[in-house]
Amino acid sequence: MSIRKILAISLLTFAGLAHADTTLLNVSYDVTREFYKDFNPAFSKFWKQKTGEAVTINQSHGGSSKQARAVADGLQADIISMNQSNDIDILFERGKLIPADWQKRLPNASSPTTSTTVFLVRKGNPKQIKDWDDLVKPGVGVVIPNPKTSGNGRYSYLAAWGAVIKKGGDETKARNFVAKLFKNVPVLDTGGRGATTTFVQRGIGDVLLTFENEVFLIKKELGNDQFDVVYPSASILAENPIALVDKVVDKRKSRAVAQAYLEFHYSEEGQEIAARHYLRPRSSAVLAAHKADFKNIELFTVDELFGGWQKAQKTHFADGGVFDQIYTN
Repeated sequence: MSIRKILAISLLTFAGLAHADTTLLNVSYDVTREFYKDFNPAFSKFWKQKTGEAVTINQSHGGSSKQARAVADGLQADIISMNQSNDIDILFERGKLIPADWQKRLPNASSPTTSTTVFLVRKGNPKQIKDWDDLVKPGVGVVIPNPKTSGNGRYSYLAAWGAVIKKGGDETKARNFVAKLFKNVPVLDTGGRGATTTFVQRGIGDVLLTFENEVFLIKKELGNDQFDVVYPSASILAENPIALVDKVVDKRKSRAVAQAYLEFHYSEEGQEIAARHYLRPRSSAVLAAHKADFKNIELFTVDELFGGWQKAQKTHFADGGVFDQIYTN
């Protein structure tokens, strides 16, 4: 056999092996970058040991609504991992990319982790910010991402609204409180990571409202000598749902590995990685092992106070909704 034929066969064999390996694209929200930097290699190692197949997971991050719209508009994501269900629902509503009952396919309504909205203040808490009422005081700069484009921002908005209701206030009091709060917001970034940059690197504002996992990562990265974490008396339960994008995985023939990737979030290893990144795990054993990292505070849900995400989205964040009304006045 000639060298040319041997080389040709080798190239064909290599091409076949390369084709056997696969890639996944996980389109996610702003503040999951560090989590997936650890999670993805762990899954790749697990999948290689189980199947012998190499898998590379590519990530896309940004404001959650913007990311979800990109997938609905054609971005070929195998996986979508968001911080609220309505940003995944639109994949069914706009293009039937997933089934309507996608949340029933995995435990805990397809949300393997949770978080909550807390306050990050500058070291020593110079403005003495201790609870929600302190955010509307004159001269307090509050950094929140835009609720129109950011799930992080929507949770902060609803957490503030719900805190008023939990203290016995009515809808009018809640609306007035949130309106006052956003008058203290100097800039609306499109996503949670942009808001973090505004607060941490640009030095704007006295308090950052963001997810619990984000504030602890900031402190871990920059040290405990610059910022303090403040837990309000009550806050919102932020659930982090995940789904495979059926039309994409069937087209790319990646369903098996994509499904395994989702399920790995619920494994003890996946839950442990989440806990190390200050995402609240669903596993009772992992949560118990990290009990010191997660303060036990009163948490309310979007379903409980707002009638679910679809109703909250339509009432508060759709064009012409309550947020538009209070922010433009």
